[in-house]
Amino acid sequence: MAKTKTCYVCRACGVDYPKWAGQCVACGVWNQLQAFIPSSASTSGNMYGYAGKQKAELTALTNLHHTEQQAYIDSGLNELNRVLGGGLVAGGVVLIGGDPGVGKSTLLLQVTVYLATHHKVLYVTGEESLQQVGNRAKRLSLAIVNRNSSQNNADTSKSEEKLSPGDIWLLAETQVRRIIQIIETHQPSIVVIDSVQTLHCEGFNGSPGSVSQVRESCSLLVQLAKQTQTTLLLIGHVTKEGALAGPRVLEHMVDTVLYFEGQTDARFRMVRAIKNRFGAVNELGVFLMSDRGLREVNNPSALFLSHLKQPKIGSVVLATWEGTRPLLVEVQALVDKSQLEQPRRVVVGLENNRIAMLLAILNRHAGISSYRYDIFVNVVGGLRVTETAADLAILLAIASGLYNKALPTDLIIFGELGLSGEVRPVPSGQERLNEAIKQHYKHAIIPSMNMPPQKGKLGIELHPLQELKELFTQVMPKLGLRISNTLQSLNSR
Repeated sequence: MAKTKTCYVCRACGVDYPKWAGQCVACGVWNQLQAFIPSSASTSGNMYGYAGKQKAELTALTNLHHTEQQAYIDSGLNELNRVLGGGLVAGGVVLIGGDPGVGKSTLLLQVTVYLATHHKVLYVTGEESLQQVGNRAKRLSLAIVNRNSSQNNADTSKSEEKLSPGDIWLLAETQVRRIIQIIETHQPSIVVIDSVQTLHCEGFNGSPGSVSQVRESCSLLVQLAKQTQTTLLLIGHVTKEGALAGPRVLEHMVDTVLYFEGQTDARFRMVRAIKNRFGAVNELGVFLMSDRGLREVNNPSALFLSHLKQPKIGSVVLATWEGTRPLLVEVQALVDKSQLEQPRRVVVGLENNRIAMLLAILNRHAGISSYRYDIFVNVVGGLRVTETAADLAILLAIASGLYNKALPTDLIIFGELGLSGEVRPVPSGQERLNEAIKQHYKHAIIPSMNMPPQKGKLGIELHPLQELKELFTQVMPKLGLRISNTLQSLNSR
């Protein structure tokens, strides 16, 4: 008998190796190589009958028919359309990942109900039975799915008919070969796979969810979607680290990668685009989880603000930028005298290493030392802010907690800090100010290079900064907050 050939695949990046190694040379991760037995079927897509129907030919770029605007398919949810870059695309493949119970299946079931009114929709479930999907649809009051489920139970022969708009057809199947045959026969416009980790591809080694099965199953489905112009929506599991389960090459094969963020016990959910060939990356859509499913939030800034009538110590509003729109979020800081030799620095929703750098800038260029204090910084609402425009807001919240001085409730701030203490401009400054005006804020601390030309007509008082020290020597006294000599009194308490 011929000796079985075994190779090893990195779970993080998908690179193959002839033998096992502790570290992947391509991406540098450790202990992520998994055994993989290649099959002769992996080099032949014809085993499923759809590959090879269209022969590849050379085509000049000038001969292609160019459209002025990409034709998008409305998903029925404006927040999801925003994240997708305008909507779904014919032949596009979207991968949605998230923690268990966060609402991935609920979201796609709601979307398919809307799409079914004008498109042929096929919902393939590998984790739930058809009855479970029907019960969830009934709980969410999705009438179209309920009607079709009862029809399927009454007349099983109807499943062999051609799909038509106005119906959602359910299929409980994990065999990729059977799924592809159904798609070729009924030719749906939209196909939902829940989930890609449950698929099993005959002719390939490994159990469902393994590196080989996930990679080959997704590869065959993506190839079918591109050749038939079928919109494919895939649900993917995530690991305990929060990354999509399976090989990293899975994210390279699809057109769009969306991450469902938010705690399962929280009311709101956030969908963020990590990769998008048809729109902006890091675009954020906000949804509210209710007993009738997910409801989109049209004004997310109001969701992340506490709207306190009384000023609070260590709290400031940041005008951040998410994807293609501004967003107002509340940054809170708690400063307490430490009993440890090395004070704690706990950060939630922000970059931990950048906090240490900002505290050094605060000490060097503003003369405010915090080495004796525990500092806890949090972004309210569970939102994660990664842009450097949050630098000024973080330091102002820390200084407010350190000096025990409350900041005005009608104040917003944004700006990046350099190591020499200069305040650097940030992108989309005018749009951030417009959002603050929309939310009825009266004061804005901004970089001087972000000053708009029509500053007297905005309806908001602007406080430009060139250096960090101006924040405490000029701007704070204008707002009625004199913080000089208060650090010494705080230390004596």
